[in-house]
Amino acid sequence: MQIANALFKPVTVGRYTLPNRIIMAPLTRCRSKQPGDIPWALNADYYQQRASAGLIIAEATQISPQGKGYAYTPGIYSAAQIQGWRLVTDAVHGAGGLIFLQLWHVGRISHPDLQPDGALPVAPSAIKAEGEAFTEQGFKPLVTPRALAPDEIPGIIGQYRTAASNALAAGFDGVEIHAANGYLLDQFLRDGSNHRTDAYGGCIENRARLLLEVIEAVVEVMGADKTGVRLSPINAFNSMSDSAPQQHFNYVAEQLNRFGLAYLHIVERMAAGADDDDFDFVALKNQFKGPYIANGGYDAASADAAIAAGRCDLVAFGKLFIANPDLVSRFKTGAALNTPDPDSFYGGTAQGYTDYPTLV
Repeated sequence: MQIANALFKPVTVGRYTLPNRIIMAPLTRCRSKQPGDIPWALNADYYQQRASAGLIIAEATQISPQGKGYAYTPGIYSAAQIQGWRLVTDAVHGAGGLIFLQLWHVGRISHPDLQPDGALPVAPSAIKAEGEAFTEQGFKPLVTPRALAPDEIPGIIGQYRTAASNALAAGFDGVEIHAANGYLLDQFLRDGSNHRTDAYGGCIENRARLLLEVIEAVVEVMGADKTGVRLSPINAFNSMSDSAPQQHFNYVAEQLNRFGLAYLHIVERMAAGADDDDFDFVALKNQFKGPYIANGGYDAASADAAIAAGRCDLVAFGKLFIANPDLVSRFKTGAALNTPDPDSFYGGTAQGYTDYPTLV
């Protein structure tokens, strides 16, 4: 069935007019060049192939060595990384695309083997998540993190500010602040992982404080119309929970309006986490005054219907973009889709990365 209605109407997102509403979601692929976690020509080819997306949101990228939680993921804190990302942005721009960088600090979802000098990962509170860290020596159990001291918080904010500046130097059109999926900013937002009793814990006004201060710092560098935020109110991935997600995340969405951001990106469903059928994403959307990107299990038909019904403004696709570099054309013509190969999602070579077939 051909889909060429709501999905293909141009839309303004921040300072940009996108030719379609098909967003490439940020996708961790663990293929940066080593040593140094540096983007390189293989990554440039991968993103260039997918430049027909209305907007590419590049894979989660650590803002500092402390922010790293997975082997072979890229950074945006060294000169070599900035130069490597410039290969990617030049390739995407040469193909007529737009690309934002997702700024990432994993917090407790790390391991001493991935941290400078073998240090403990940091978090809002010393609460261990279940699961394993992906290190260069294989999977290892997550450890109990160290709670950040109050006087360390400005340094965390500074890491985001510097990363935003580096993203500009690397040629990105904007950035997305990763505050979803159980990583550091999400750990502060949700009361299952944040047991602090200072100005960054307790009530939602306090738990949201770090995110809002990070946004303020990034906007000072990048501009609000080139900055987006990703949230995941009900995603249980990485041992996440919250006592009142509707109330708490409605508050967060409303507070974002003070900045005039380019968009709000919401993970509505994720296979690895429990879903809450009672959560009202339309109510959340209505709290935010800018474009709303929905993510989670959409296909062309359901995305088109959601946009047409006003439930979202754009839709981000993940696994479908992995297997279909020309996803936009396939959606537009109703062509069959390639099937993703999960065995090649993380790490490896061009196989399962840049070798998926296109229509022409």
